[in-house]
Amino acid sequence: MKQYRNEIFSFLMLMAGVLLEYAQTSWFALPYVSLVWFLAAVAPVGLPVMAEAWEHLMKKEYFSEFMLMTIATIGAFCIGEYPEGVAVMLFYAVGEQLQDRAVDKARDNIRALLDMRPRTASVFRKGQYSIVSPEAVETGETIEVKVGEKVPLDGVLQNEVGVFNTAALTGESLPRSVRQSGEVLAGMIPVNETIRLSVTKPYSQSTLARMLEMVEEAAECKAPTELFMRKVARYYTPAVIGIAFLIPVLPFLYSLVQPSFIYLFASWLYRSLVFLVISCPCALVVSIPLGYFGGIGAASHKGILFKGGNYLDAVTKADTFVFDKTGTLTTGNFRVCRIETAGIYSEAEVLKYIASAESKSNHPMAKAVVEYAKQQQATLYPVGAVTEIAGYGLEAYIGGKQILAGNYRLMDKYGIAYPEGLHEMPESLILCACNGIYAGVVVMEDELKDDAVEAIRGLKQQGIRHFEILSGDKTALVQNIAHRLDIRHAYGDLLPADKVARLQKLKDEKHCVAFVGDGINDAPVLALSDVGIAMGGLGSDIAIETADVIIQDDSLSKLVTAVRIGKYTRRIIWQNIILAFLVKFAILALGTVGVATLWEAVFADSGVALLAIFNAMRINRLIKHS
Repeated sequence: MKQYRNEIFSFLMLMAGVLLEYAQTSWFALPYVSLVWFLAAVAPVGLPVMAEAWEHLMKKEYFSEFMLMTIATIGAFCIGEYPEGVAVMLFYAVGEQLQDRAVDKARDNIRALLDMRPRTASVFRKGQYSIVSPEAVETGETIEVKVGEKVPLDGVLQNEVGVFNTAALTGESLPRSVRQSGEVLAGMIPVNETIRLSVTKPYSQSTLARMLEMVEEAAECKAPTELFMRKVARYYTPAVIGIAFLIPVLPFLYSLVQPSFIYLFASWLYRSLVFLVISCPCALVVSIPLGYFGGIGAASHKGILFKGGNYLDAVTKADTFVFDKTGTLTTGNFRVCRIETAGIYSEAEVLKYIASAESKSNHPMAKAVVEYAKQQQATLYPVGAVTEIAGYGLEAYIGGKQILAGNYRLMDKYGIAYPEGLHEMPESLILCACNGIYAGVVVMEDELKDDAVEAIRGLKQQGIRHFEILSGDKTALVQNIAHRLDIRHAYGDLLPADKVARLQKLKDEKHCVAFVGDGINDAPVLALSDVGIAMGGLGSDIAIETADVIIQDDSLSKLVTAVRIGKYTRRIIWQNIILAFLVKFAILALGTVGVATLWEAVFADSGVALLAIFNAMRINRLIKHS
């Protein structure tokens, strides 16, 4: 209650003064007694506001809300309406206190994220583990993390297996198992045993640090609604003060030309003060940014990172969702089904050539081939120069031989003949050519994500009508995936430039496009789309940096949650805008004709602001029960 002591004192003084006036107490009716009493009542809540008005005045900000409240209060005292003058400041101060509490509540989710930041790391140096700050750990060093501690840096697991709680990082309640050499992200918590990691990124580039930075910066990106209201405020406040000035002046001028008109200065000044208090834009100034901030914070606890309030708005306007395939609609966990050869080389030799060439690549298919080669205990060849060709595959030199490993477009590029039937196969393929002659192919399968069908269905329920898949994989494979997801438009055999061209065509057709992807090749289309959404778990760094929204755990169903959060936020903000304007205009009209008093004015200002704040705080509850 300490933070409310000034407001409580002012309230008790106000109530006591009103009762003393009502009871017509003799000593209270003495000259200046009631004035001093109500001045003492207004001082604790009024002086801080007046100080703020003075500070803004010194900065040449003449039309702040603090100035409006100061003018209204001083005016009320000048015409003898002491209780109403106190009420103006008291309710404004209470509104400010509750606003601060509401903002703090909206910050709770983001503070919880910030609390995730580990303060220390146990790093192995000079034969023992030493406690240092995470920033002091270098790439390649080994760190140890005990059960229940937060992983301070991204790394690869040295233990045979580890089980981690990822709820704080991704919003996923189920623990995640990671096997030896698997990636462990900063912010995860080991739950079964002490684990050791080989650090792969400095702290500043870790997943956790990048995520925290994005969430902290998100509040700086203003949504169109918020920017619009700020622009309006530049003209709104001086216009209000101008109108308030004219309310007593114009009737006076009229009385000069119309002697029968009875002009009472105190009455018209009172109406002017009512107008000033009503017009104070507290409800709009407070509730709009609070709504966006609450939406961003609540989304972060669902494992969805919006990089700004503008993207909360944008995701609600998207009418078209375009997907990459590998790692987005599918798990990205490829499995080698079989190896087919042209008869020149054995299956083992084709596998060794492809696995050797792909050993330096980070592509999920490349990793799967290398892992399969290890399982087959195949000894990889030493690899010379390697050239990666985006959208095609790669060229490598092994033992003096030119090895090509990639899709059939790579074969076409180098003029290499291969079986035409490969085009019709629904699986993913890595073709291999040795010294310009087709050698064979590795046939692979990529599993559809468990929640892919549910996600597409959920997006349709949210009103999304147009879906497309754009992929560099074979058209037959892409259309097979599209058929399983009930998506009508699917395009395969696309280079990065082809994806950009297709997305630009959609935008030219006036579609508002959300693109969902995860790879390096997706960065251009993520940047071009109206809303770029990156799968943050398996996604490349450049895709995550380019995107506007990050899905931390690669769950497609989170797309539905993201749209729903955006719609909740937008709906509540517009409820607040409409509520504020309806009440203000109604009481402004009544106040101008002398019907509304300062009490109604206080409700139109602070009361509506409080209602708007409480409404904005509903975002967390709506999302929690969605």
